[in-house]
Amino acid sequence: MLRQMLNGKIHRVTVTEACIDYPGSITIDKKLMAAADILPHEKVLIANLNNGSRIESYAIPGPARSGVICLNGGAAKHGKAGDIVIILTFAVLTDAEARKHRPKIVHVDRKNRIVKK
Repeated sequence: MLRQMLNGKIHRVTVTEACIDYPGSITIDKKLMAAADILPHEKVLIANLNNGSRIESYAIPGPARSGVICLNGGAAKHGKAGDIVIILTFAVLTDAEARKHRPKIVHVDRKNRIVKK
């Protein structure tokens, strides 16, 4: 049996901008991506706590320590600067792997700086 498990999470990060004129994705500060074990172009689920939308996209790295969280393309229709979102990735694991797996959960402050991993 295979199980789909949470692999990485950036909890309650603030959207810094939304750019509709882009083919699609979410730009994430590359330091946050590394801390949550999110790779460039990896599929992400974005849960917007302000409006309840949940969308899938892919991550592209932004400048390290910039705090950037930019909803691009169609994702920009689901949020705006100032919204609070949760960014999640998942891994498919065997039952044995899943029982040992520990996701990387990153907590940030209001400026999207890491406060706890």
